[in-house]
Amino acid sequence: MLAARTRSGLDETMHDGAVAVMSADGTLIASSGDIDQAFFLRSAAKPFQALVSQESGAGLGPLELAVAAGSHQGDPVHVALVEAMLTGAGLTDADLRCPPSRPMSQSAVARNREEGKEEAHPLWNNCSGKHAAWLRACRRRGWPLDGYLAPDHPIQVLIGDLLEDLGEFPVSPVGVDGCGAPVHRTTTRAMALLYARLAARPRLKEVFAAMHRYPALVSGVGNGDTAIATNLNAAAKRGAAGCIGVAIEGRLGVAVKSWDGIQEVADCAAVATLAALGEVPPIAEARLKQLARPSVFGGGRVVGALEPRVSLQWA
Repeated sequence: MLAARTRSGLDETMHDGAVAVMSADGTLIASSGDIDQAFFLRSAAKPFQALVSQESGAGLGPLELAVAAGSHQGDPVHVALVEAMLTGAGLTDADLRCPPSRPMSQSAVARNREEGKEEAHPLWNNCSGKHAAWLRACRRRGWPLDGYLAPDHPIQVLIGDLLEDLGEFPVSPVGVDGCGAPVHRTTTRAMALLYARLAARPRLKEVFAAMHRYPALVSGVGNGDTAIATNLNAAAKRGAAGCIGVAIEGRLGVAVKSWDGIQEVADCAAVATLAALGEVPPIAEARLKQLARPSVFGGGRVVGALEPRVSLQWA
């Protein structure tokens, strides 16, 4: 079990899942639950997708690399960076193949409404940074822009190969992610290994540094992955349907998957796991309190919490 939501002293809901902690050499440090059950990596793959873009000639600066490795909220700074990524390579938002979307940030939605921008747009899609990075790499390499989301497109083949190599797990058959891109299979064990190598491999150092230095560009203010990367010596990335990966610099990778797909549960369990590893100092514990134990309200007052129930088995 990852967590239980209590209300007025009763466990109202209980949430199952899996946790794995790995070192970069492939050693399992600790685990909980079925760490070999397959699921889709979803947006937790973005740090590795960003690496392929960069190695393929995208030429991203640190701020752009953070957005490429992230799921942004559609705030003005996010959109401006994506636009700069496109225009810097002679591209426009018409080249994006991610679906039109509205910002995930409610303040950005309100701002757009005030400016009369009601229609959804691909730039506001939380994956537009990743797509812009792919397009830059394709332009640099001379690969076709049309069809860049096809599983057999050169950039997608490279991504699949990288994930399979770093995670030591077969990522096929691929599915289709929410943004239309290929989505790859993983397990909690394989995902933890991916993030351990993000934390420790020189090849991934540039991506790690961008994510750790600019977590609000990787995600957005108020999200669990942003909070973890802000308060710990780590990079973090959430993925849709309740998973999160944490790369503890130079040391370990942590992966959490909530089987009911609730991100709040995965974030809560991730903080509990990091605390059990001794990675949460007192000052960070205070700052992560609401992430570690989100409050449950009744009648306008706190009547319970989402309580972590992770029981790690040490290898």
